[in-house]
Amino acid sequence: MNLNKRIEVLGFLGEYLREDSSSYQELRHRAFMENKWFTPEYIFQSGKLIADQMLNKDQLAAFAAEYGVSEEPRNKTIGLVMAGNIPYVGFHDLLCIFLSGYRQRIKPSSKDSFMIKNLIQVATSAFPGFENLVVIDEMLKGCDGYIATGSDNSARYFEHYFNKYPHIIRKNRTSIAVLEGNESQEELEALADDIQQYFGLGCRNVTQVLVPEEYDFVPLLSALRKYDHYRDHEKYRNNFDYQLTIAIMNNRFYMSNDSIVLLENESPFSPISQLHYQYYTDKTAAVAALDKNKIQCLVGKGFIPFGGAQKPGLKDFPDGIDTMEFLSSIT
Repeated sequence: MNLNKRIEVLGFLGEYLREDSSSYQELRHRAFMENKWFTPEYIFQSGKLIADQMLNKDQLAAFAAEYGVSEEPRNKTIGLVMAGNIPYVGFHDLLCIFLSGYRQRIKPSSKDSFMIKNLIQVATSAFPGFENLVVIDEMLKGCDGYIATGSDNSARYFEHYFNKYPHIIRKNRTSIAVLEGNESQEELEALADDIQQYFGLGCRNVTQVLVPEEYDFVPLLSALRKYDHYRDHEKYRNNFDYQLTIAIMNNRFYMSNDSIVLLENESPFSPISQLHYQYYTDKTAAVAALDKNKIQCLVGKGFIPFGGAQKPGLKDFPDGIDTMEFLSSIT
């Protein structure tokens, strides 16, 4: 499959993800029944964002040209281990491998196998032979390179098995917002999306905010009320009730708006339904002190704009590692 055909396939998938067809609605409902964190609305939102941000054919052509992607396919195979914390989370890797002309063997996460398999079926139905280029496989032995995403624990396993091959291994990451105290209500409501979309499960979700001393949390708590409906989601509500109970039992100072718990904590990683905060006296020094190996996105003035964390584009490579450059180095 030459480059023009590969771009055509990706553009076709973009059209599929934008269309809210009855069959796609049914598939989303079935995926939700398998994983209650993957609501039909969030599956559609994630797919549409991918379509809009990554699957424009002209942009893909320019992207391929920038990296000197060969017109003809490469006789190499890449093993891909996907995460599954939010819908379609591993699609960017799939795209880069396919666009670069490699075959790929994919081990999807058990949490997000349903919709990834569906995309392969949809592409195959329109482009016979696609199923030979993008293959679901539980065993990924014998590949020429690997891309694997998981937890810090699974990363040690990946390092052991893939170390002698070209590889990208991704570990736990999260995102942080830096506030100045003069944000508008509109900006705070956009930040609420960065925090709460996909129930806060993504590495691009903000799980900690850095705030100046004497920061007034009332406007932020008010903005976060746009997600009060999460109380109707059983799994989220159980997490919220648990985190609130633990804070009360431990006599911790906390703030809450009935759908999220705010706690002062130096860890950038917070549990579902909880948001950590830290005070700073010097914004520049506070940002410089952050462990960049744990941060996927920095949100705020001078960083990713509020509301933009969950809208990555083609060049927003996970962990800041250029996937296309890595793939082009495999010979």
